[in-house]
Amino acid sequence: MSLAWLLGVVGVAACAVAFLANGPDARAASAQDWSPFVLVTGLLLVGLVADDDGLFKAAGDRLARTSSSGLVLYFGATLLVGAVTAVLNLDTSVAFLTPVLVYAARSRGGGEAPLLYGCLLLSNAGSLFLPGSNLTNLIVLGHLHMTGAGFISHMWAPGLVALFVTAGVLGVLERRELALRSSPTASPTPVVWGLGLVAIVVSAFFVLVLAAPALEVLAVGVVSIVIRIAKGRDHVGHVAEVLGVPLLIGLFGIAVALGTLGRTWSYPGSTMAHLNVWATGAVAAVASVIFNNLPAASLLSAHAPTHPFALLIGLNLGPNLFVSGSLAWLLWMRAARVAGAEPSLARASRFGVWAVPLSIAAALTALVFLG
Repeated sequence: MSLAWLLGVVGVAACAVAFLANGPDARAASAQDWSPFVLVTGLLLVGLVADDDGLFKAAGDRLARTSSSGLVLYFGATLLVGAVTAVLNLDTSVAFLTPVLVYAARSRGGGEAPLLYGCLLLSNAGSLFLPGSNLTNLIVLGHLHMTGAGFISHMWAPGLVALFVTAGVLGVLERRELALRSSPTASPTPVVWGLGLVAIVVSAFFVLVLAAPALEVLAVGVVSIVIRIAKGRDHVGHVAEVLGVPLLIGLFGIAVALGTLGRTWSYPGSTMAHLNVWATGAVAAVASVIFNNLPAASLLSAHAPTHPFALLIGLNLGPNLFVSGSLAWLLWMRAARVAGAEPSLARASRFGVWAVPLSIAAALTALVFLG
């Protein structure tokens, strides 16, 4: 049995136990958690359509061809990853941009490590801009019913700081690779300006203006992918593989189980209520590595958190420490191997050991400074 299916089975079992042990609290946890998983499903479908249209690969090609050096390419990749993560979710970013950035590095004849590992770390770091950028945002803010515009008004500065501090740390550690001068060796990929771009624009609109855009974005994704399947340009098996259905089901079940525990057991909620901003971020980062950031979000926000934005900073940036931190790691590894790369979990974690404390400290400082 694969890891994905094992996690799916564990999640279903944990969810069943939660409902048997405490039905009312399990239903409350489910009500808090279902919307984020529906939203990310819709965004992954939109990302799949955009990827099939060649939007991501074309962006990587043009980035490689217009970059005068490895450093310029890296800066452009940082902006690209941040934008895709903000609008289409970090899971979409790592699933579709990882091969694009690996290809962009190879097309210039340079080293691929900064862009390969940067895609993972920057996707996690760039997930603080909009509610849909990370499932944890939606789980934690389920108590606040905040629109995308309201969210970004609080988090634009911490999000920018987290993104560029993470990029700076990785850039310094990989400065020798980035200093190499190279030039593109392949012709650019033509872009099909069609369904994928429309789906991205419509989804981004819903995420920005609606407090609960999950069903609308899912509808956009489903309609888009059904059109592609009807035209013979995709098939159900490939769509299910990209979505990682067992992983999503498993994480949802575990999130519901821990959300039920958080409502039944008062200790997590009462402990978080007495922590300041700095301690909240630190505890959240550690919890994300121990439990995975989605179940940790459900556990620590079972009751309305005292410092929700500090909690999100820890939950979103903490996963850069280790593979257990977020679903994005598993999607990144799969995408990297499909592109012919050989990702190293140990190397990614070594980058994270430096990037996580610095990015969390900087993001919390920005949050406190803005009040």
